[in-house]
Amino acid sequence: MPAFSQGLEKALHQALTLANERHHEYATLEHLLLALIDDTEAAAVMRACNVDLDELKHTVLTYIDTELDNLVTGYDEDSKPTAGFQRVIQRAVIHVQSSGREEVSGANVLVAIFAERESHAAYFLQEQQMTRYDAVNYISHGIAKRPGASENRTPRGADDEQGGQNGAEPQEENGKKKQQQDALTAYCINLNNKAKAGKIDPLIGRESEINRTIQVLCRRSKNNPLYVGDPG
Repeated sequence: MPAFSQGLEKALHQALTLANERHHEYATLEHLLLALIDDTEAAAVMRACNVDLDELKHTVLTYIDTELDNLVTGYDEDSKPTAGFQRVIQRAVIHVQSSGREEVSGANVLVAIFAERESHAAYFLQEQQMTRYDAVNYISHGIAKRPGASENRTPRGADDEQGGQNGAEPQEENGKKKQQQDALTAYCINLNNKAKAGKIDPLIGRESEINRTIQVLCRRSKNNPLYVGDPG
């Protein structure tokens, strides 16, 4: 199971602290969004999507302090995350796990908030003209909605499989090729390198299936192999 990044752990703790300080029975998505504004990775995504962080912070803070009075309790107990809060975290973990990565960041959680369409947290982001597509486009490809932000971004984890690719790129390409390489190395797994390193289990007794797969892949058209039958 993927682990939480240090920044995300801090943001989650901060979200619960924000709720506890106000004696709120529950920590909501709005508490979480307020904490993510101070998270380095989530904030970088929001800036790239042209979000005014100061304005967003003021909006969320005002909402928490004026609209969540019904969550205030008269007894001193730790705040508990709402079902929506937990769904967002679970959704981010599942997405990261299915992508083959090992760490969940604040940026992943930020994207997961958009699925909670009825929440004020998602509404506040959309009010800033930010969409889930904008966030994913920046995280996956380094393409920012805000002009100029794309060139300055170095995707997190870009050095994971960077061996042998440290040569300088031609100046006339304006760093475009390197940006694409950074995004690929940050968010994709090179199966060829894993196979060369012996990190992929061998396929035994499937020579005919392998040969047929190679034939299909080599076609000019209709080149998508489809496996049918029982697993294994």
